[in-house]
Formats: sequence, structure tokens, C-alpha cells
Amino acid sequence: MCRWAAYIGSPIYLEDVICRPGHSLVRQSQGARRCHTAVNADGFGVAWYGERDEPGLYRDIMPAWSDSNLKSLTATLKSHLFLAHVRASTGTATSRNNCHPFVVGKWSFMHNGQFGGYDSYRRHAEVMIPDEYYPHRKGATDSEALFLTALGEGLDGDPLGAMRRATARFEALARQRGETPHVRLTAAFSDGLKLYALRYASDDQAPTLFHRWSDTRAGRAVVSEPLESDETGWLEVPVQSFCVFDGPDVAITPFLPMAEREAA
Repeated sequence: MCRWAAYIGSPIYLEDVICRPGHSLVRQSQGARRCHTAVNADGFGVAWYGERDEPGLYRDIMPAWSDSNLKSLTATLKSHLFLAHVRASTGTATSRNNCHPFVVGKWSFMHNGQFGGYDSYRRHAEVMIPDEYYPHRKGATDSEALFLTALGEGLDGDPLGAMRRATARFEALARQRGETPHVRLTAAFSDGLKLYALRYASDDQAPTLFHRWSDTRAGRAVVSEPLESDETGWLEVPVQSFCVFDGPDVAITPFLPMAEREAA
């Protein structure tokens, strides 16, 4: 399982989430505490928003703790909204194209989890990506395929509905052609204006997800694991939930993809 962190609020240096905290994302890449895979060394990535609509993107295959460029970048770059990810592969190759976040236009996306037996139905998942988005398919991960499928399901106008429909289609494939666990999923994504996140699983082992508002920074961190072990104020996102973070405002609604599919 991977680890990730996102931030929305007043601009801060990226290192304030990625490198500096006692249990920063870089530290989690060496010793995750709430994850079956303690070490996440199969690449990393950062997407950040500035004055333009499209985010900047930096990804590499090195472990996050050994890349001096990442340390320099995060120490000098400020952003009001960014996503960062350290990867533990669930089977696909360690390559830059398989590192999160993934970016298409104004959208950025990152994922932690798995779709059980993905290799056995990967071709069928690829077919769900619409022709207009398939040129953006650069890697081989289920994460990128889910993102591109969600774009085809109308992510621009209906983030919740698009992610429900895309996840339901992937879960149906996992149930028909894959294996258990069919879905274990947290994800974060953004259009540069709002930050969205979700937590979902087809069993009782959903990956962890937390968020915390800081009055000092006037911003919110959304993370796989709290950034400080002794810091109060971290709230765990309930399982089967979809979150919208917009400045200090938080909206959390149920996220039940298969229920929607069965009702249809």
C-alpha cells in the first residue's frame, strides 16, 4: 500500500507537509505505521497548483528519502493546493509513468489501494477508458486507468458521481474476473479549486484516511497517516465516504459505488 498527503489552504512551503513534520510523507516512505507495507520505495511524485490552471508535476522512480532534488524543490516552492505520493507497487513496474500523481489538464489524481486480481482483467479495464482520454494512458497501473475512466464518466461536472460510476465498473470487473480483496481504495484529486478525497473498500479493511485543519496555517492537510504522532485535531474519515475540502469547509457524503450500480 502507498502513502499520500494533500493540502489546501493559504500557501505554504511544500516541505511543511512532505519533509519537515515528525511523521512527514518522506518519513512514512521509510516507516509507515498504518499500512501493511512499511517501506514505500517504488517512486514518488508531487503535483502542485500555482497561478496557472494546470498543475506542475514532478515524479521520479527513486525512493523519496534519497532524492536531493525533492528536498530542494519542497523547501523553495509554495502552493495553496498540492498532492504528494510515495509508491509501493502492487505488481506494475517501477517507472516514472507509473508514479502518482497523474495529471490531465487541470485535474490531478493519486490513489492508494488495490483492485484484486487486476492483471487478470487489465485488458477489460483498458477498454473502459474513452478514446478521447486514452492518449493520456502512459503507464500500466490500475490507478491511472481508474482516473481516466472517471474523466470519461464526467469528472469535470460531477466528481462524486463520476468516481462512483468508475469505481463501480472496476469493482464489477474485480468480482467477475479478479480476486479478493475486490477493492481497497483511498484517493485524492483536484481541479485546482477544491480538493476531493474518498475512502472505500469492498471488505472491512479500507486504507486509512485523516484530515486536520490548522488555524496557524489557515489550511487543511488530508493524509494517509497523521503528520505528527502526538498532535491533536486529526479526524479520521469514515469508511465508504466521499469528501469535498474547500478552504475551511468540509462536506462528507456516503460513497457506495455498488449500491448505485445495483439500483441502476
